[in-house]
Amino acid sequence: MNGADRTTGRLTYRNVGATRHGPLPAGYDHLHHTTRIGHGRDVFEAAGAAVTTWRMHRTSGAGLRASAARAEPGVRVEVSVGIGPLRISAPCEVVWTVYEKDRTGFGYGTLAGHPETGEESFVVDLHDDGSVWFTVLAFSRPAAWYSRLGRRVVPVLQRWYARRLGHTLRRIAAA
Repeated sequence: MNGADRTTGRLTYRNVGATRHGPLPAGYDHLHHTTRIGHGRDVFEAAGAAVTTWRMHRTSGAGLRASAARAEPGVRVEVSVGIGPLRISAPCEVVWTVYEKDRTGFGYGTLAGHPETGEESFVVDLHDDGSVWFTVLAFSRPAAWYSRLGRRVVPVLQRWYARRLGHTLRRIAAA
């Protein structure tokens, strides 16, 4: 599906698709992190596959359950971090995908039960010079009491996780 947009669930925010089309809405914390992954078509293909088949998330240490093996609009995803009773789950739904010659990725939005409300995208681009870049773009704000309590810490953790995903993707694509 090339350039698809669709939702089936009850997303917890407005501005669906803003991580794809912009601009990011006011009233949210914004995240924009870009990492150079490598160089060449093979790196691009490997990175794009790792992003859209959930391998990047799983390899980074997050728990992940998805209703399909590949990102497509309407696919439900639950990302989790932590252990035992300290495990936090974050239910999402893929709201858009892009599978193009030089661009691959998706965006997902938050569902009820997610500690934040908003949208996050993960995109791999192959530039004209052959360089391959990974971008995480997001807007979010607290939805649960504990994310409101940690409001100042959450953006720091989100930036750390975006960097971790970039490093993980670089390792996957180089293998």
